[in-house]
Amino acid sequence: MARRIFCAVLATETNSFSPIRIDLRAFEASLLARPGEHPDTPTLCSAVIPVGRDVCRRLGWDLIEGTAAWADPAGLVARETYELLRDEILVQLQCAGPLDMVVLGLHGAMIAEGYDDPEGDFLEKVRAIVGPDVPVIATTDPHSHLSAKRVANLDALIAFKEFPHVDYVERAADIWRLAEGMLCRGVKPVMSVYDCRMIDVFPTSRQPMRQFVDDLYELERVDDTVISASLIHGFMAGDVPDMGTKMLVITDGNRPYGDALAEQLGLRVWEMRGKVRSPEVSVVEALDRAVVAQGEKPVVIADIWDNPGGGTAGDGTILLQHALERGLKNVAVGSIWDPIAVQICHAAGEGARLALRFGAKSAPLTGDPIDGEVEVLRNVVQAEQRFGDGYAPIGDASLIRIGDIYVILNSTRAQCFDRSLFEIMGVRPEEMSVLIVKSTNHFYHSFAQIADVILYCSAGQPYPHNPRVTDYKKVREDIWPRNLNRLVAKVV
Repeated sequence: MARRIFCAVLATETNSFSPIRIDLRAFEASLLARPGEHPDTPTLCSAVIPVGRDVCRRLGWDLIEGTAAWADPAGLVARETYELLRDEILVQLQCAGPLDMVVLGLHGAMIAEGYDDPEGDFLEKVRAIVGPDVPVIATTDPHSHLSAKRVANLDALIAFKEFPHVDYVERAADIWRLAEGMLCRGVKPVMSVYDCRMIDVFPTSRQPMRQFVDDLYELERVDDTVISASLIHGFMAGDVPDMGTKMLVITDGNRPYGDALAEQLGLRVWEMRGKVRSPEVSVVEALDRAVVAQGEKPVVIADIWDNPGGGTAGDGTILLQHALERGLKNVAVGSIWDPIAVQICHAAGEGARLALRFGAKSAPLTGDPIDGEVEVLRNVVQAEQRFGDGYAPIGDASLIRIGDIYVILNSTRAQCFDRSLFEIMGVRPEEMSVLIVKSTNHFYHSFAQIADVILYCSAGQPYPHNPRVTDYKKVREDIWPRNLNRLVAKVV
């Protein structure tokens, strides 16, 4: 008899400090695919479905698809929205009948009104339906909160290793490879977790994280006992008790070995604290260095903290305003979220010149709205940029020129993942002198191919990027660098 596998996705990333709330419309704008509706191309957290289709087809298994729901990061999820999507999937699970396994795609940093740990709540209810003997396994984003409730209700959890998350399809393949091992070869995964008692940002595009992740790959390759090793980075904008960095090791039935290895790897992470973030420069320094470094290849400036991928609006104007004041030329900005400005530009039409106010509408400390005469160069309906093997929607979009600067305006919030963001709007990024992108690090893989100089700029404070001073209400005080506050207080 063919194995019967249920697969569904419920995912978003919640910035507790973002003013942008999530309801069902946010999922509809990003990805809300009911059973059988998921496209063949994978998205970040939903790659388990298209990858699962191929695996089940090859093995002759029956794949029962549930809803796939993903919303781009923002603030709290409305209670009724979370409960509606959760219960929709739970009903589908109940109706699926006898199952051999459940495979889920999660993000791991969702927070909903009334729920500090929605994924834990969801998994607990999944477990209650399928019982203790049906394996439940999942993929997750490393920018997540690994709670004890999640570990208790899962048989296995595999996180993306790379940041930028260029490996999300590979990790989906890993979870399905594990599913095959469990159902066909008797593999018995056991999860071991070590709490690193810290929070940091871990880009794998630079050392020392590059070596650490390479070592994880090698460990999985040479050690037959180790099924998977994942670093849960944590998500510092999530104000929940479980926020923090944790090391997760999955072994084939050997908990003592996994516990020791998780601690060993976790202590390596602890030794890297404060040494892993990309060096950040001010707005003035970023533009000064960009002017000096201009040559045959573009200089890329990442507006790292106004990153919609971290739940901010992506409508900050500080870098753009300074570039305009300096009279910089051959600059392109990707992108500024302003649905109203996009609507005006689409109504005006390509080639129109008009007075336009855009940007800086969502929150303080993101600059002031830009006022000026602009030319509408291109309008695109339901535009999409590439991200790895999939696509990320940016909604209706417009390319405008103000002074000698090209600006992409988008109506669906999304960070810059790929050079295609510019290309779909008619901009050749390799011909620009300066590219300003809103992203913390996901842009890197694509843009490093055309730029020799990449600058990480801290412009304004739309994102709580210093956990030592962030006004958390629920995050514990005994993790680095928050515990420094207590040490300083004792000295004083």
